[in-house]
Amino acid sequence: MSEAAQNEIAVQAIELSKTFQRGQVKVSALESVDLTVRRGEFVALMGPSGSGKSTLLHLIAGMDKPTAGRLMVLGDEPATLGERGLARWRNHHLGFVFQSFNLLPVLTAIENVELPLKLTSLNRARRRENAATALKLVGLSDRVTHFPKQLSGGQEQRVAIARAIVTDPDIILADEPTGNLDAASAADVLALLQQLNRDFGKTIIMVTHDPHSAAAASRLIHLDKGKFVEADALTA
Repeated sequence: MSEAAQNEIAVQAIELSKTFQRGQVKVSALESVDLTVRRGEFVALMGPSGSGKSTLLHLIAGMDKPTAGRLMVLGDEPATLGERGLARWRNHHLGFVFQSFNLLPVLTAIENVELPLKLTSLNRARRRENAATALKLVGLSDRVTHFPKQLSGGQEQRVAIARAIVTDPDIILADEPTGNLDAASAADVLALLQQLNRDFGKTIIMVTHDPHSAAAASRLIHLDKGKFVEADALTA
């Protein structure tokens, strides 16, 4: 593969496997998976509980290491990075959106969004400016001083998305981002993810069990018992 073609790849898994030890039993979460995600794609990972989709997301994020095979993310191999190097790499390249929002209740919206920037060299004024810009992008300029308990579930998730994009990451990893939302809020969050993909070229990899959420992606990958069942191109 040419260098130019390699640079177009965001994630590449080669015979990737992950096994967990549960007492005396070995559980195979992923089994010899091959995957290529190109920069600018919006990919949805679907499958039943225990299919390996969240495990794959954690491996991409460097939160866990594979048992076998290789995983390259933006040309780097997270499993080989040291703890400090991995933290810097993750903060620079990845943004995270979780089902449970993971906002700190004692911080305002803008303070929550600012958190990833504290690992950068930006001064306080610039951090606050960037956080305000991210909140404006997700439509929450009027909620910057609100605490999480003063926000709706949909607004909390938009704050979480603002936090995920405030460092201008290459890849956004979303784990069931609409799982705790009503239908209207879920639609708003999915539209926002589509905008980030379409208008800003963000690569998005989303785990979901909901077919309606998966339809927001441009490619759907089914997992079952640690293996890919099929991959579909969507028209969303």
